[in-house]
Amino acid sequence: MTVPILDLKRSFSEIKPEVSAALERIFSTQSFILGREVEMFERHCEKYLELPEGSCVGCASGTDALLLALMAIDIKPGDEVITTPFTFFATAGAIARLGGVPVFADADPVSYCIDLKSAMSKITAKTRAILPVHLFGQMSPIEEVMSELHSKGIKVIEDAAQAFGATRRAGDDILRAGCVGDIGCYSFFPTKNLGGCGDGGMVVSADKDTADRLRRLRVHGSGKTYYHDEVGINSRLDAIQAAILGIKLRHLDEWNEERRKAADYYKLLFKSAGLHEFIVLPEEMPGNTHIWHQYVIRVKSRRDELMAYLEDKGLSVRVYYPLSLHLQPCFEYLGYHEGDFPVSEQLTREVLALPIYPGLTENEQEELVNGIKEFFRR
Repeated sequence: MTVPILDLKRSFSEIKPEVSAALERIFSTQSFILGREVEMFERHCEKYLELPEGSCVGCASGTDALLLALMAIDIKPGDEVITTPFTFFATAGAIARLGGVPVFADADPVSYCIDLKSAMSKITAKTRAILPVHLFGQMSPIEEVMSELHSKGIKVIEDAAQAFGATRRAGDDILRAGCVGDIGCYSFFPTKNLGGCGDGGMVVSADKDTADRLRRLRVHGSGKTYYHDEVGINSRLDAIQAAILGIKLRHLDEWNEERRKAADYYKLLFKSAGLHEFIVLPEEMPGNTHIWHQYVIRVKSRRDELMAYLEDKGLSVRVYYPLSLHLQPCFEYLGYHEGDFPVSEQLTREVLALPIYPGLTENEQEELVNGIKEFFRR
């Protein structure tokens, strides 16, 4: 049996007639950029996220969502933004593109998200924002530090690229990923839980003035056609992506629940296989509803050998991420060295993502865990 790391065809088969009808509608109108389809999708997202009307602003990618958010809080050269080194490159790349200084804080060894205690210790007079990442599908408990950050005049931008639909209970409140801080950023890259058929993203803010500015910034800083209040960028969500995402949004909770059931089954399989001396399983943190964008185990030793063994058997796995951002060549100028962030560096040596997606079968999961068991017991 071969098991792909991801098979988008399985969930797409459920919505193919709806997508075909949407494409026919769009091509009949010949309206492809922004317009009604995008506006409708933005309104549906606001309802789903329980945000005020006008809060959601579709854009061209998750990377652009981060860039727009940083532009909206006026990040300038030399401004410091605290984030994690254990994440996709775009998180820190967007900071650097504006001349800002990425200031890294180590990862938490259990959630893999940013260690907030470490992050708070990095605050200086130059700190303008903190940019936590809700990694692999579960939220960082950023509500715990919001008051202190705001008292210092520090903005919170959430990188929720991997967490659209994730929630967290805090007291009597249900918090949604991307809706806790000042601005939230999402990616709709095809591999995401809510993914389009190309690039796409969204940036959100419940503050009307901030949302209005984000809407201008995505169209070259223009509030009125050909009149520009400031210099923005060209980052518009197209109608085809919006229509497909709108269809998928109606199925998102159902698909996320499939992922949660698959995660529970992995846990049962690993427990039955008795692999605790070799494998550390991912944990859903207290209060969180994990949507399992990725199911990432930690392999205590011989991770790369295991990966090669599984790939030879047709069992696909991936490493997210193989090199911490503070050690990337492009960030050498920041002056970090190996050993500065030991948890992040350990994660890069140990993490291994297993397939998890709607339509993944129990037989496929059993095959994967059996393959891991065979490797360590041979």
